[in-house]
Amino acid sequence: MTNRNTYKYQVRVGRKIVHGGITNDLERREQEHQQEWPKAKLSQVGRRTTEKAAREWEKDKGYT
Repeated sequence: MTNRNTYKYQVRVGRKIVHGGITNDLERREQEHQQEWPKAKLSQVGRRTTEKAAREWEKDKGYT
């Protein structure tokens, strides 16, 4: 069975996407990003996926 434990996410301030990435802990990552962007909202993109697929998505979007 494939291990789907990685989230893809985007960070928005207002309507602007200021960052995107992958993580295995959305709550922790949101807190970390709020240090840089206090009004930021983190939103999950799609379903949890494999780390490999998430890294490919991150690269394709230019977040790395």
